[in-house]
Amino acid sequence: MANGTVLLALREDPLGGGASSEQLRRIAKEIENKGLETRWAASAGDARATLYTEAGLAAAVVAWDLPRGRRGATEEGGGADVLRDIARRFKDLPVFLLMADESDQDLERLPLWVSEAVVGYIWPLEDTPAFIAGRVTTAARAYHTDVLPPFFKALRRFDDAHEYSWHTPAHAGGVAFLKSPAGRAFFDYYGERLFRSDLSISVGELGSLFEHSGPIGEAERNAARVFGADRTYFVLHGDSTADRMVGHYSVTSDEIALVDRNCHKSVLHGLVISGARPVYLVPTRNGYGLAGPLPPAETDAAAVAARIAGNPLAAGAVSPEAQYAVLTNSTYDGLCYDTVAAARAFAPSTPRLHFDEAWFAYARFHPLYAGRYGMAVGPDTFEGPERPTVFSTQSTHKLLAALSQCAMVHVKSAPRAPVEHERFNEAFMMHGTTSALYPAIASLDVATAMMDGAQGQWLIDEAITEAIRFRQAVVRTGRRIAAAGDRPGWFFGVWQPDSVTDPATGERIPFADAPPALLSREAGCWHLEPGADWHGFAGLGEGYCMLDPVKVTLTCPGVTATGETSPWGIPARILTAYLAGRGIVVEKTDSYTTLVLFSMGITKGKWGTLMDALMDFKALYDADAPLDRVLPGLVEQFPRRYAGTTLGRLCQDMHEHLTRADLITALDTAFQQLPEPVAPPRRCYQQLIRGGTQRLRLAEAAGRVAAAMVTVTPPGIPVLMPGESVGAPDGPLLRYLGALEAFDRAFPGFHSEAHGVTIDPENGDYRIECVRLTTDD
Repeated sequence: MANGTVLLALREDPLGGGASSEQLRRIAKEIENKGLETRWAASAGDARATLYTEAGLAAAVVAWDLPRGRRGATEEGGGADVLRDIARRFKDLPVFLLMADESDQDLERLPLWVSEAVVGYIWPLEDTPAFIAGRVTTAARAYHTDVLPPFFKALRRFDDAHEYSWHTPAHAGGVAFLKSPAGRAFFDYYGERLFRSDLSISVGELGSLFEHSGPIGEAERNAARVFGADRTYFVLHGDSTADRMVGHYSVTSDEIALVDRNCHKSVLHGLVISGARPVYLVPTRNGYGLAGPLPPAETDAAAVAARIAGNPLAAGAVSPEAQYAVLTNSTYDGLCYDTVAAARAFAPSTPRLHFDEAWFAYARFHPLYAGRYGMAVGPDTFEGPERPTVFSTQSTHKLLAALSQCAMVHVKSAPRAPVEHERFNEAFMMHGTTSALYPAIASLDVATAMMDGAQGQWLIDEAITEAIRFRQAVVRTGRRIAAAGDRPGWFFGVWQPDSVTDPATGERIPFADAPPALLSREAGCWHLEPGADWHGFAGLGEGYCMLDPVKVTLTCPGVTATGETSPWGIPARILTAYLAGRGIVVEKTDSYTTLVLFSMGITKGKWGTLMDALMDFKALYDADAPLDRVLPGLVEQFPRRYAGTTLGRLCQDMHEHLTRADLITALDTAFQQLPEPVAPPRRCYQQLIRGGTQRLRLAEAAGRVAAAMVTVTPPGIPVLMPGESVGAPDGPLLRYLGALEAFDRAFPGFHSEAHGVTIDPENGDYRIECVRLTTDD
């Protein structure tokens, strides 16, 4: 079995004649005899293709006089192009430069940077093929070992030892599964290596997750270096657990926490556990119903102080000063703050600032996001004693290459609120597991290694570039259809600027015509310019917020970002249902928008399939195709509702329903006019557990106090928190939930996912958990 691949980027034809070609063939044969594969490339273009598709390279031999092929990046020649590409793609890959002749003066004609890019030189006719191949294979094997990060390397060593297991887990390296038919099927499906690496914490040589020792501790310290933290902790139960850890550590019973209302429910869970008293900060929203950032006016120290003073829960707090603030960055829809500016804004109000970056773990590894992530806040960017301690919690599995549930907590401590490891580790151990899955730890270690050095930027740059190409393709498709004039117009769009400015020339360029290199390097192209109609958010400052290009929001007709409605529309839920039938599962769907993620796993073929599906949906809509042809499963499940309906009729019926119900406005009002807080969340949770609550229909819930969180997806943000008043029958909250209830009844199969809402299977009534007034109610 080969232990890696060696790229031979040489101008000679390996099948050609001549002494030099014959010698190179012998060198390649010797390399293969030593257990490595070889890949020949006769030009810089061929070599580039190999670099981009073969991640298993362990070494390269590059001829300085290599022909360029179709294109090149420099004026120095094909060999220089390949060396630069290797530096961008790989970290410390051993590269040997093949010289054309035997003259000692040959080296003097090379640029000085070349000596830093290569580990040695080869004159093929000066040494034996075996000796030259030995140099290459020795370097390749050393690289193959060194490229492995600390914990994964130790785990492989342990696995290779083939020791008997006398500890948990009881499957003992998978052996137990072999004693049962179902177990054997399970074993065969996943393979022996998974079970051999599923070990107990009793394996001392692999270190301790709780003591942060051995290879595990080394892997966490390596991650702290790579992610720019003072300290990093590996978390095995997702970013939700990471959020609870940080909240439980940062704020205690009856202390005030400032909470971005656009928060994940795990943040609220942390407050229930700690007993903190939340004071919510309200983000702006736009006409699509998308949550925007907290506007600067909301984070100003005077505004924060006024909001605390006006909150009924603050009266029972131990102090009017907040001890902790949590901010979502980036948002679900890809909005990210200038984190240094955000830290300066929050500094007068709190000594601890938590950026929930569940969807943003890659930000440090591309210059487009400079200054937009939590660990960018440090003594070098924020001098002075007022700098807060910063936490970043990241769901490493979401948009980096870790296994599901894998997350990290990054800490950058400040003198005003220092984080002592031993104290934080108590919170870590409360929420961590003593039964760690070692493959999961290894995946965090490997995800870190993948982002270390230039290769990390290369991986993220590829995702950004493909996202830009897709964004431009959607717009250009509309142009092409309009130019052809042989069919109805294109109706899909992308939530993004209509035009961008080239800072070098000051020229304003239509987004679809902007060079991808400009869009992938110039952050200003993605800024939410104050007052711009395309984003629809009010109250923003210049450069305050940026749209992340890898989070692509497709827009459907029916409403605009500024809230203008049209007589006809195509609700996004219908598009999403169609895409699901095509095997395309999107991340999130709102009333007229659909979010797709361009992660590191993106390919042109993948997004090309999405474009094809959008084109097919349009053709079906234009033809007013029967619904049983477009969504056959839906018609089969609900024949009384949808039999005989067409796609166009369903789209228009749903659009008119959403317009009459004014659902987006109801959503906006419910999230802007927050319910009145009545009791701390923990008190309500205690009543929930001890039977002091009851489930009530919406019509019965007016004026009552919520006992459980209500989170509706879309938009996936809590609309009602424990301890808050449900409000009046015609108030914002019940009006919004009532509109959702009516929608679910009108369009079965398109219902919203509502956590904290119980739906009566008989009549579709929504029920929510409220604090019991009396034992008889």
